[in-house]
Amino acid sequence: MTISMHEASVGLFVPHLRNLSVLLDKGVVYAEARKFNPAVLLGMRLAPNMYDLAQQVGEACRHAVVAPALLAECEPVALPPLEHDMAGLQARIATSIEFIESLPRAEIDAAAERNVFFKLKNGTELPFTGRTLLLTFSVPQFFFHVTTAYDLLRHAGVELVKRDFLGPRER
Repeated sequence: MTISMHEASVGLFVPHLRNLSVLLDKGVVYAEARKFNPAVLLGMRLAPNMYDLAQQVGEACRHAVVAPALLAECEPVALPPLEHDMAGLQARIATSIEFIESLPRAEIDAAAERNVFFKLKNGTELPFTGRTLLLTFSVPQFFFHVTTAYDLLRHAGVELVKRDFLGPRER
């Protein structure tokens, strides 16, 4: 059985971005039921030197956008500056999904052996093939940030279970 580069990128990122959106919605419901501002959740972090919830969502979106764009040889969509509000994060997720779903499948599928360079925030470029970008960097990075966002919401008391992280079985 083979899996295409499109399935391993767009096909993986989109459903989990949708799940992340649902997790944030559940955080809002939780905060409103307990009569506190949902934005309080966005500043939470697991350790003082870790990104907060808003930044975790931002990084998940960044990896979900940049990797498929590199594979498709397209410029990634310019996401707006990260805001610490739920509506802004939901818009970021929606923009990310819309962009990566618009990328050409054939270009992504042809990228397995193509050389690509992922640019870090500090300007350093990391060399990969399309396949190694996905398997050793972007997919692990994406899931690290989505998992940490889930963990922050759980730690805050939002009633989540593994199924909330995984999402619906039918895709």
